[in-house]
Amino acid sequence: MDEAPLPEGNGAVTHILVVDDEPQILRALRINLKARAYEVETAERGTDALAAAARRRPDLVLLDLGLPDMDGVDVITGLRGWTDVPIVVLSGRSEQSAKVDVLDAGADDYVTKPFAMEELLARLRAVLRRREFRTDESAPPARARYDIGPSTVDLAAHTVSRGGETVRLTRTEWAVLELLLRHPNQLITIARLLTEVWGHSTTGDSGHLRFHMARLRRKLEADPQHPAHLITEYGTGYRFVPADPAAAEPRGG
Repeated sequence: MDEAPLPEGNGAVTHILVVDDEPQILRALRINLKARAYEVETAERGTDALAAAARRRPDLVLLDLGLPDMDGVDVITGLRGWTDVPIVVLSGRSEQSAKVDVLDAGADDYVTKPFAMEELLARLRAVLRRREFRTDESAPPARARYDIGPSTVDLAAHTVSRGGETVRLTRTEWAVLELLLRHPNQLITIARLLTEVWGHSTTGDSGHLRFHMARLRRKLEADPQHPAHLITEYGTGYRFVPADPAAAEPRGG
């Protein structure tokens, strides 16, 4: 007898987003998942997948790497900018380096094509079980978009706009900003920022952090000299203060 999908905390059916551009695989996955009472949404392009996930956050993403518009690793990066949703990768790439790149990007598991359906389903159940164990019910749900003064940050699409114009951020600026936005109203210490962005927490490098924070304020805040959202807690760290109390509520694309 097939094992039933794990229920969400409110008893809702588990919602899986399947991303693959091969119609036969999409059809097989949709049939097998629905037969086991999962709710299934599909996308054939990476951009469509990111938009779907922002619109309604899935409980798990089943992702092919070879998409027509973008590499699956970029989809993982886009998702990881704002959500910790479990991601299971499907791929015909069997080389070890491909698996390492995918797992380093934030995927939870890697299944090589061709695959046995029962093994894939078992891996999905295992990933969902791990998600249940690590869920922190006190943490605010992630959301995809945030307003910082006149600027809008879309973590899913990895874009920033201000007055209708695109704002360019460096890789380091994105890393700092994403960490702050994923934890609204929480103090993120200097040591944590240095460790997660630069890979070490040498206090002598805090000047680099101040430099990047100043650049982010100039690009995003209405008044960089008197920031309202990217706040310094002197000698301790930084904090993102949302414009409204609903910032901890999820908002789609």
